[in-house]
Amino acid sequence: MLVQEFRTEVVPPAVRWDLWQDVATRTHVPNLMRSERSDDFEATMRVLPLGDLQIAELSLPQLDTARTPRIIRRFDPEVLQVNCQLVGDGGMAQDGTEAVFRAGHLIAADTSLPYDIRINRTSQRSTTVVVSLPRARLPLPPRTLRRLLAVPVPVDRGMGGTLYRWLTDVARRADEFTEADAPTLASVTTDLLAAVLGGCVDSEDALPPESRRRALHTRIRDFIDRNLGDPSLSPATVAAAHGISVRHLHQLFAAEDEAPAAWIRHRRLERCRRDLADPRLRGRSVQSIAARWGFTNPATFSRVFRRVYGMTPTDHRHHHAGG
Repeated sequence: MLVQEFRTEVVPPAVRWDLWQDVATRTHVPNLMRSERSDDFEATMRVLPLGDLQIAELSLPQLDTARTPRIIRRFDPEVLQVNCQLVGDGGMAQDGTEAVFRAGHLIAADTSLPYDIRINRTSQRSTTVVVSLPRARLPLPPRTLRRLLAVPVPVDRGMGGTLYRWLTDVARRADEFTEADAPTLASVTTDLLAAVLGGCVDSEDALPPESRRRALHTRIRDFIDRNLGDPSLSPATVAAAHGISVRHLHQLFAAEDEAPAAWIRHRRLERCRRDLADPRLRGRSVQSIAARWGFTNPATFSRVFRRVYGMTPTDHRHHHAGG
């Protein structure tokens, strides 16, 4: 298991603030920190190290963080820290830009430049996912990245929404990943970040073709997962929703040795298999579960399910019921 979890509640209230400062310095970068809640600093941090990229989920009360020229001279990993705010609000100042951010915003800071960050300007607690990665890892010009420092980026739709859902899902499932997953997780995260940040300054053309392709593929797969229950979901409707041709869609999936229609069927079957094994859904018929995930013909569903999993949907349900 890759994830590392830290909770200040494991020590007495009087030393929780010291523990947090130590953990934050070791997992991120040295900063000056101050909090109105330093007498009893209740906070948690889950860190997922993925090589030179790191994803961390933080839940914490009011916190002020400052990175000074003196601290930078002592240690600078030349890292970009991208905060995806899930709950709460805050403010940031860096490189002549000041802004406030709230839940549903992405905001970036560069460890090579001084900054001031306040978590919880008006809220009581915040939850944020922080992606830390070398600036050089992002395929964007340095001038482009600098223009985006301390600039709130909404992530409630389009590629931003895809990135938001990706980061929240990775953070929630952090304890499920192994070292073998790290390269893929880091690659997809980098591509999505590059697409979102590049899109903010009309720099999509600056992205390498491979990064654009993988980001679009991730966005399409996310769209498919959110629309599995629609019986009309097909390669044609997926392509139309993303403004590309069906041929282009097939090319995207072919690069991953997949086919769009087969992928849709696979995802539907996986959702059905999960629901059939769920004891909380025993009251639902096999047919209603199949219909929930877009299968309109019970006979076709049963035949395809048996071919893929080697047993009928009913047998699969009985197997997991212990019968």
